[in-house]
Amino acid sequence: MKQEEEMRREAVERYGRGGVSMRELARIYRVSASTVHRWIRGREAGAGSATGSSAGPGAGHGSGSAEVRRLRKELEEARLYNELLNAMIDIAEDRFEVPIRKKQEVGRLRKEQKRIGVRKLHHMMSGFAREHSVEIGRDALYDLLREHSMLVRKRRRRSPRTTFSGLWMKSFPNLAKGFEPTRCNQLWVSDITYIRVREGFAYLSLITDAYSRKIVGYCLSEDLTARGPAAALRMALRDNPEREGLIHHSDRGLQYYSSRYMKLIGKQIRVSMSEKSDPLENAIAERVNGILKQELLRTSFKSFSEAARQIDQAVNTYNHLRPHLSIDMLTPAEAHAKTGELKKRWKKYYPAKTFHSQAAA
Repeated sequence: MKQEEEMRREAVERYGRGGVSMRELARIYRVSASTVHRWIRGREAGAGSATGSSAGPGAGHGSGSAEVRRLRKELEEARLYNELLNAMIDIAEDRFEVPIRKKQEVGRLRKEQKRIGVRKLHHMMSGFAREHSVEIGRDALYDLLREHSMLVRKRRRRSPRTTFSGLWMKSFPNLAKGFEPTRCNQLWVSDITYIRVREGFAYLSLITDAYSRKIVGYCLSEDLTARGPAAALRMALRDNPEREGLIHHSDRGLQYYSSRYMKLIGKQIRVSMSEKSDPLENAIAERVNGILKQELLRTSFKSFSEAARQIDQAVNTYNHLRPHLSIDMLTPAEAHAKTGELKKRWKKYYPAKTFHSQAAA
């Protein structure tokens, strides 16, 4: 009897918070819908009588009691409207297979991550599915999004050149080749990508931790000088003081050879650079560029200041909200606090290029 009372109280409280219908509560607590209806009606009747008895003599007079009655009436109308709306959604989903709640949840998740893909959406919807007793697999979710024109289309646009290689300058070995970090701050990868603004282009410098995929430093600048990459590196160094044995990897862009940049790196950080003009030698950095631009940012901005504000928000969303297949579906901020091998949840469908040698440490 005590267990039933606790279950009844919990069901009534969940219904009062909204977002769940009587039918869903009946399914969750394994009782009939009429039982749930009786619980809720009984709670409302008890609340009404308690309120009426505590009002005291003369409480029915005056503007204060009139205002209370008006608010109660509006609340009751809103509750009835919510109940009717949930009932209509139940009928639409059960009889006509209209996935209203699923579409609503996808829309909610894509408010901040507008172009996130199906696999990550499926992972992020797991809590919603349990709460509403909804069963949907990854392929079924893909079919649902395709049916309702909600799949993300790839962006294909011509891009300006961001790398001007210093091939004639000192050659640094590729220390990142074949290196598998087991904690954060063992390997940072750097790159520069363009951002379209009305005036032309701005340039986003990024530094990413290869273990956690967390963006540890970034800066948007108006030109391709070393100021932007140096500002991103200063942010990374300031926020990550524990970095013993750190390797800094980049392409062979002139910005990374500059005295300003090399002075920040100092003697405690080992320098690694790609050996050829092959994006695969800096694949993690290239992938992070793509995620920001294809999923979290618009294709262009009205001004430099607007782009800078949106990039701040996008980096925060990337670091703290977006799960990654490469780090066991954790967010980069979560993975940054881990150690040891992180499970990769993607499959290699094509043979990757193999490297037969590893540069000396």
